Amino acid sequence: MTTTHHDIAAIAADLAPTGILRASVNLGNPVLAQGTPEAPAGITVDLAREIGRRLGLSVETLCFDAARKSFEAMADGRADLCFLAIDPAREKEVAFTSPYVVIEGVYVVHRDSPLVTVEDVDAPGVRIGVKQGSAYDLHLTRTLAHATAVRGAEGVEVFRTLDLEAGAGIRQPVAAYVAAHPEVRLIDGRFMEIRQAVGTTTARAPETIAYLSALVEELKKNGFVTDALHRSGQDPALVAP
Repeated sequence: MTTTHHDIAAIAADLAPTGILRASVNLGNPVLAQGTPEAPAGITVDLAREIGRRLGLSVETLCFDAARKSFEAMADGRADLCFLAIDPAREKEVAFTSPYVVIEGVYVVHRDSPLVTVEDVDAPGVRIGVKQGSAYDLHLTRTLAHATAVRGAEGVEVFRTLDLEAGAGIRQPVAAYVAAHPEVRLIDGRFMEIRQAVGTTTARAPETIAYLSALVEELKKNGFVTDALHRSGQDPALVAP
């Protein structure tokens, strides 16, 4: 990236008007972030710190347990950056880069369920547990024709506690749950791709948004994203094309 010192200073001032880069981190997605609010880790934390380093800014992480809370922190001015899935419902307020990681939305059902395919789940009488405000909640709200989304703190937990017909979630934690609970199974395939990106408010200068977009592309190409996934115990193959 060829950016002058003057450009960098202007972008830093636009992106972090307080002088500190405030990054909203969703600890509710274990692929992207791990640890505690006091000591967060994972690819989103690594990305926030690298963006801060490039811009000469110290970084403050604001940690939340759900994507909707992370989104709200940036939308209402408490944070400068967010790390969320690209979704039309968010794009009025969030300027997204291209995705740095692509993960999958999958369904869990009871072992003896008649539901076999992803398409089977969208049927009358089927209730699907979803995490309120998650990318897959937004997606299913738009796309379900017959099934009903039942919202709560965690999709699999809602599925379990309310004895629903299906639960929705991201592949890695849902697969771990299935491995530990033989009474349930995963449905083959995915119902959506969840494209995780860096975001800031649409009110930022076009130069700032362009800088973040170009930087994400650079960090995918130079191995930064792959290395960050590996360090946090995640599959490096999740890096977006």
